[in-house]
Amino acid sequence: MADGSADRTTMAATQLQPSNIEAEQALLGALLLNNEVFDRIDPIVKPEHFYEPVHGRIFELASRRIQKNALASPVTLKPFLAEDEGLRELGGTDYLARLAGATISIVAARDYAETIRDLALRRDLVRIGEEITVRAASFDSEAEPTEQITEAEQALYTLAERGNREGGFINFANAAAQAANMVNAAFQRGGGLAGISSGLNELDYKLGGFRDSDLIILAARPSMGKTALGVNIAFNIARKFKKGTRPDGSEGAVSGGVVGFFSLEMSSEQLANRILAAESRIKSHELLSGRLQEEDFRRFLEVARELEVTPLYIDDTPALPISTLAARARRLKRQFGLDLLVIDYLQLVRPASGRNDGRVQEVTEITQGLKALAKELDIPVIALAQLSRKVEDRDDKRPQLADLRESGSIEQDADVVMFIFREEYYHERLKPSEESDKFAEWKAEGDKLFGKAEIIIGKQRHGPIGTVDLHFEGKFTKFSDPVREVAGFDQDFT
Repeated sequence: MADGSADRTTMAATQLQPSNIEAEQALLGALLLNNEVFDRIDPIVKPEHFYEPVHGRIFELASRRIQKNALASPVTLKPFLAEDEGLRELGGTDYLARLAGATISIVAARDYAETIRDLALRRDLVRIGEEITVRAASFDSEAEPTEQITEAEQALYTLAERGNREGGFINFANAAAQAANMVNAAFQRGGGLAGISSGLNELDYKLGGFRDSDLIILAARPSMGKTALGVNIAFNIARKFKKGTRPDGSEGAVSGGVVGFFSLEMSSEQLANRILAAESRIKSHELLSGRLQEEDFRRFLEVARELEVTPLYIDDTPALPISTLAARARRLKRQFGLDLLVIDYLQLVRPASGRNDGRVQEVTEITQGLKALAKELDIPVIALAQLSRKVEDRDDKRPQLADLRESGSIEQDADVVMFIFREEYYHERLKPSEESDKFAEWKAEGDKLFGKAEIIIGKQRHGPIGTVDLHFEGKFTKFSDPVREVAGFDQDFT
């Protein structure tokens, strides 16, 4: 029954192939009559957009000659198409002369090109619909319905992007206008930021905020707090989300943003517990045990209510392939909007290919995929990453770019690379016995290091590298700006 329905749908779709042969003939005629038309239509139409295969081959041949500064006319194309079987069915090489001779105007060539491209997109849409129908009705045990939905979404999104973007050079005046809009947006935010604020003032000052289309790598050794910092930043941005009219006239986030968080290591409940503990300033184990004072419980409820309306979306599916991750991010942007994406963490993402080409090649595919996703969705993507054990073998354990696992591709594809370093963590591991002569010295040094954290910016395309000081509260797993002493007064950057 299902197979019969699929056959009928496929037959109906095959009969409805959108096309306009006359527009194709008019475009080719205009091109053969005046080769200068090519510059106006090249960004729009390609050989594969033509419904009639012969027209596609004529256009491809003419395009190649024009790009070589050679004449493309019925006379110059004739020798190359004399043996074309499809052209013979249309009347042979005389068909080329008829195309040029029937041209009324070359002014409308761009309109013809846009018509041909739009109809090609419609045919692709019909084809995707056929494939979805046939696969859904085949009951293939190898193809899960959820996987088919993901693949269908990816195919449709790719088609939509192909239809929207022509590419090519941008006039400098347009590029300057876009840059001015970015500066204007930063000015309107009042903080001088070119991107989204992390909620950490000193980090914002150094980075200028998280910029659209950037891939930001936040790397650390285990127990340094990379997940904690990633969660802190995600929640800070989502909490400040305010929708309105941007300086360029578009609708979107004018403060903060909608955040997607891929938690490949922790469950959504564990992640939510971290946020609740950090924001309500209650230890995680106290939340889980329910041993709370009434005041703490009230504070917890206030934070929980705030979380309910915070646009922070968590996907805790483990071992996601990069293709599925990208498809889900596209879906989130389409349904709810998306201004920032966080992945915890990079080495747990799987390559889409499924081939065993070696770990370096797999990480290359993943980082390139994340950078492409950042550009495609025009949002910052923050990927947390694990550092190699080489850090532990040095006396100075501050991370370096070379400490990134499979560092070549990560360093190359990232726009910003940051490391978390807490000397307090390493100092704790050197604790002598309390009876030792060195215990007092060790404790005094520990008191000086307590709560101190460094964000080391090892690479930044848009600005300087350097170090940012932060305060880390281990019992709440929360990073914040440090308190400075200015002229005898405490100054809190938060």
